[in-house]
Amino acid sequence: MSDHHHSSDDNLKTAFLLNLVFTIIEVIGGVYTNSIAILSDALHDGGDCLSLGASWYFQKKSKEEANPRFTYGYERFSVLGALITGTVLLVGMVVILFRAVPRLMNPEPVHTNGMIALAVLGVVVNGFAAWRASRGSSMNEAVVSWHLLEDVLGWIAVLLGAIAMQIWDIPIIDPLLSIGISIFILVNVARNLWRVAKVFLQHSPEEFEVEVFQKEIGQFEGVSSLHHLHCWSLDGESHVLTLHLLMEADVSREGILRVKRRVKELLSEYPFKHIAMEFELEGEGCCLSESGCKT
Repeated sequence: MSDHHHSSDDNLKTAFLLNLVFTIIEVIGGVYTNSIAILSDALHDGGDCLSLGASWYFQKKSKEEANPRFTYGYERFSVLGALITGTVLLVGMVVILFRAVPRLMNPEPVHTNGMIALAVLGVVVNGFAAWRASRGSSMNEAVVSWHLLEDVLGWIAVLLGAIAMQIWDIPIIDPLLSIGISIFILVNVARNLWRVAKVFLQHSPEEFEVEVFQKEIGQFEGVSSLHHLHCWSLDGESHVLTLHLLMEADVSREGILRVKRRVKELLSEYPFKHIAMEFELEGEGCCLSESGCKT
């Protein structure tokens, strides 16, 4: 494994272990302080541990070579991990909301000193983990660093809320913080799950304009038309594209090779990992059409 891969593994491993230890501290602290806001974030951080653990595992797994059972390789395993983690977070946040809403009617006192201490520790731990993950260059690490930065902002909110409750006797701030954090997390988790769902549903990559691509190829010399154009993403980062090109009947072998090179040049600015092109001559017929291949 290269130094870059070792670095990626180490960054995610460090972030995972820090979050795991802090989540345990957070659960104990949340029970001690009687803070539903801290327990909400503890559940969130537990989901983060699953996410970071999956990211760390799949960072290694995704490097495994393709085989007869997984002919595209293992990239999509990371999407499966994201789906599991997102679902766990979604269910957990709904449970926390059901616990927090009744406290709006009957706020309970909390230990603000303990909340402040945990919030400061949360900012430091998550801040360091976010900084460590941001040092990497992979998209996986970039997503993790932004997720951890979101945790830092959540802890800053808890810190400010705890300070306010220490100055003024307003215990309702705690369930309000919990509900605010939960809704913020729910929105982000739902957005991420929708992106995961689009990968599983083989939605075309967001940055790839299919109609523009079709129009450009249709203007190539020797190309009559194209059909059976399909593109999708394995994991949101590595893409696949297949297409059939109907060529003019008198096109030469050099002409076909020239078109093939130009198609690959068009796709070179996108992260397409697998590209398959089939060339057909006018009058030959497409093997995938109802009439089938003509011999």
